[in-house]
Amino acid sequence: MNEKPKSHDDIFNQLDKFQAMDCKYSDGRILGSMCTEAHPIAKEAFFKFIDSNLGDPGLFKGTKLIENKALKMIGSFLSIENPVGHIVTGGTEANIMAIRSARNIARGSKGIKNGEIIVSKSAHFSFKKAADMLNLKLIHIALDENYSINTDLVKENINDNTVAIVGIAGTTELGMIDSIENLSKIATQNDIHLHVDAAFGGFSIPFLKEKDYDLPNFDFSIEGVKSITIDPHKMGLSPIPSGCILFRNQSFLDAMSVDSPYLTIKNQSTIVGTRLGASAAATYAVMSYLGREGYRKHAEIALEKTHFLAENIKKLGYDLIVEPKLNIIVFNHPNLETGELARLLEDRNWKISCSSYPKAIRIILMNHIKKEHLIEFINDLDEISRSI
Repeated sequence: MNEKPKSHDDIFNQLDKFQAMDCKYSDGRILGSMCTEAHPIAKEAFFKFIDSNLGDPGLFKGTKLIENKALKMIGSFLSIENPVGHIVTGGTEANIMAIRSARNIARGSKGIKNGEIIVSKSAHFSFKKAADMLNLKLIHIALDENYSINTDLVKENINDNTVAIVGIAGTTELGMIDSIENLSKIATQNDIHLHVDAAFGGFSIPFLKEKDYDLPNFDFSIEGVKSITIDPHKMGLSPIPSGCILFRNQSFLDAMSVDSPYLTIKNQSTIVGTRLGASAAATYAVMSYLGREGYRKHAEIALEKTHFLAENIKKLGYDLIVEPKLNIIVFNHPNLETGELARLLEDRNWKISCSSYPKAIRIILMNHIKKEHLIEFINDLDEISRSI
């Protein structure tokens, strides 16, 4: 650390140099991220509440009311009138909270000491963290021919130690939607917590369904669903970190609350203690500004870009792994190994990612990607294909 204070200009000149090393969403080259540039009104609200701490809500009563309103707004398109939960850092924290609640309830009501959670092979890596932190065994289920969780195998893997089943609405790698209704039947019959990870799809699927897209139900309208993860900082256009965990009722939060005697509230159920109120304010602001109409338009534009890219990829002779359900495209070239194709795209300064199951190029059509960026990308794919 420097001995004497540095000037404002010196500090920000240095920060500018560091920031120049970062990729910029506005360049349209980031094709592998589920996050995007936050909406301007969300940024404004975020900085307005930058000093608020929802970990001590008695001191920030207004910010806590904002969080409650944001939760109720999210619940309104996830089929629950009075949800309980929190605006948290992201999908990882939300998923850990859901599994922690499920474990604690199963431990108390069923005496389960060596718990297991059932997830698909396409589940987010946060469930590995949850299993490790909560001392649970992770049971991975193979995917069916549609790259969704194989519900027959879920049935076969349930035993007396199963504390939770996880379904996904918008898988991280392929954007597929598990059959939550079938998982609900299994969970209900066996009295097991069903958690839905809708971190990516939660801000898209409900609004696409309102535009008459044929997508399955996944929310609290389904009896067995006890908790849902949804990320405002993805398709919700809120700043990072803005995640959300919703539970069906207060008992799920109570199952993991701990005493916090020196705060203005006397118990706390979140993973973190000090908790940024700016995320709740930003999420409330952007949802209020866009409304359902704005989110319908946003989700539909993303899907239109997805279909445009998918059709052009097929015309060039590339193979789609699946027909996209949401704004994710996964593909390969029939004559190129995935890693080599990724290298050729990265040489052209495209920031792509690869799925692991199956191995393929993965593109997420977020808000920052415009049609002109896609045309440039398609031209590069054409050049690569012609050079083989």
